[in-house]
Amino acid sequence: MSQKFLGSMVAAGVLATGAMAHFQMLYTPESALEKPTNIELRHVFNHPFADEHTMDIAGIESFVVINKEQEKNLLDTLKPIEFKGNANSGKAYASTYQARRMGDHVFIITPAPYYEKNEDAYIQQITKTVVNVAGAPSDWDATFNLKAEIVPLTKPYAIWAGGTFTGIVMSEGKPVPFAEIEVEYLNHDVDLTTNSMGKPHVEAPQDAFVTMGIKANKDGEFTFGIPKAGWWGFAALGVGPDDEYKGKELSQDAVIWVQAKEMK
Repeated sequence: MSQKFLGSMVAAGVLATGAMAHFQMLYTPESALEKPTNIELRHVFNHPFADEHTMDIAGIESFVVINKEQEKNLLDTLKPIEFKGNANSGKAYASTYQARRMGDHVFIITPAPYYEKNEDAYIQQITKTVVNVAGAPSDWDATFNLKAEIVPLTKPYAIWAGGTFTGIVMSEGKPVPFAEIEVEYLNHDVDLTTNSMGKPHVEAPQDAFVTMGIKANKDGEFTFGIPKAGWWGFAALGVGPDDEYKGKELSQDAVIWVQAKEMK
């Protein structure tokens, strides 16, 4: 393990010591659609389980969607909004994407680094959400050689509650051994009309259950059992090659969102 990687992991551990973890959300209500349609998305930086603070997004460096190996730039679809959490409001974005084709639509957003004043350091979370149309798989397991990336080994839109999600943490196409991963449940409904967060669904018995910590193995692989239907976020901390921004420490993280469904 390189000294640079060790240093980034230490920095990530420092950034993770707050009460709740930061998560870049790339939210849409449904990840498995019956037919081509418009997909409404919200891009919010917050704490999805506790929702005790919504951070301002400083800006977006890149926003794309890949479908059947064809990439489309979506930066011009982004509209600034104020997103209302239960504690405060923050600067966020809304966008609409017209999914005309069947298959997997892989959304990848790279926000500008966020300055965390309490730690005097920056956080940048390269975030992925996969939406499938009509059940035909195409790109869900592709590697895009991102600086920080979680590559699914389980279809992230076809998971029953009580099932598992498996992924590989990668940096520029190479597995990251023993990566530290934070896991949070989106514990609130998201109202797309009012751009706001609803009341919590469940209460954690103790803080360790708010942001759960797991680690990848030597090959960068991890598996997590999903106990409840809904959206789950996975953030691999400090795995990207960039560890400094504007002269301060940077944690360049990989985030992926997966959705589980109740079996009825």
